[in-house]
Amino acid sequence: MEKNTEIKLERKLNPLNVWSLALGSIIGWGAFVMPGTTFLPKAGTLGTAIGLSIGALIMITIALNYGYMIQKYPVAGGEYTFTQNTFGRRHAYICGWFLGLSYLSIVPLNATALGLVSRKLLGGLLEVGYLYSVAGWDIYAGEIALASFALILFALLSIKGISVAGWLQTVMALSLVASVFILFIGAFLSPQVEISNLQPLFPEGKSSWSAVIAVVAIAPWAFVGFDSIPQAAEEFNFSPKKANGIMIIAIVFGAFVYIAVNTVTAAVEPWQEFLARGYDWPTGEAAEIVMGKAGLLFLGIALICAVLSGIIGFYMAASRLLYSMAREKALPQWFGRIDEKSRTPKNSILFIMIISLTAPWFGREVLQWIVDMSSIGAAIGYGYTCFAACRTLKQDAQRRPGLKVLSVVGTVFSLIFVLLLIVPGMPSYLAFESRICLVVWIVLGIVFYFRTEGKK
Repeated sequence: MEKNTEIKLERKLNPLNVWSLALGSIIGWGAFVMPGTTFLPKAGTLGTAIGLSIGALIMITIALNYGYMIQKYPVAGGEYTFTQNTFGRRHAYICGWFLGLSYLSIVPLNATALGLVSRKLLGGLLEVGYLYSVAGWDIYAGEIALASFALILFALLSIKGISVAGWLQTVMALSLVASVFILFIGAFLSPQVEISNLQPLFPEGKSSWSAVIAVVAIAPWAFVGFDSIPQAAEEFNFSPKKANGIMIIAIVFGAFVYIAVNTVTAAVEPWQEFLARGYDWPTGEAAEIVMGKAGLLFLGIALICAVLSGIIGFYMAASRLLYSMAREKALPQWFGRIDEKSRTPKNSILFIMIISLTAPWFGREVLQWIVDMSSIGAAIGYGYTCFAACRTLKQDAQRRPGLKVLSVVGTVFSLIFVLLLIVPGMPSYLAFESRICLVVWIVLGIVFYFRTEGKK
């Protein structure tokens, strides 16, 4: 047993693997449905592009703080490790508790999205074996089986070794970007597409300012996933100094995917008329209009790669966070054990798999409540990292005036993101069900913390 605790994580991730890890975590199912449900109705074409670009710049500001802290602490744990070393155990526990839920909830969210993929691309082929409905969402045995298969398969692949997971993530991330790029170029070579279809640039009856702000308000959570990079810092086979550039490139590519998919959706007809037709999936309809079955094929490849890479990415991020917390004795030692052969945190991965396997039985509506609530975990992680960078920079022998300003700006933005979620009337104010989930999670965290402290 003692020998096992001395085993270290393997340094096998190259820069391309890490970029793929971040991009695959940033882009998920939402990028392919939000044009019809959120982006165009709330902000129009130009409003969405501006809002996402501003959101990307904000996230790059925050990412530069992450890059600085990774150089200081190039070990697993990311935000938890930064907070532990800067503010101590209690603050680290708060950060880790909320961040853990954020990562844990996104794994099953991506897995259950496979059922939605089958509904959109395969005509509901897996809507067999109706079981029951939860919050208006129909639960089918076929979709549960698919989600469960994916969760088990990718857990086993993640346990097999970081090099295997890194290779798979790279293939899927490159396929995702290539498919979206081909679809984007193909759309604007199509005779169906006219630039005039992008009018109006902002929704009618809404100011341009409010349209842009509506997207900026949700953009930070659209880019959640770049922060999986510090979780893997202990497994880099390159200098941590490169992390800054990798995170920035991942965020830029993420913004491209969001904006490209939204623009293709809007360009096939005057977009307000197009949405008014009431298509179940406007983006899928647009892809088929501009490129026929080939358009649906490329969109399907991008969509499946986004979903599967999200599962792998957050398996990695969540397991390394749990491993790091166990190493600091904030969680039972069981979570910190490393497999002797694969040198991965096997127990943490299995725990995530078991928890995730329960989620499909509750339906996506309930899971979405939890994911919306857990968005606050990402904002808390951003805030602690930027504030830790601000505190650490005061003791840095090198003069870094620019980075000091960015650390303050990043801290302020992070606080704003939290307020957008918890202040009534704000664009991203949590729904009632999500607020109940948040209270329950806070109470559980308090109980678990004092039980853990009491055993010391």
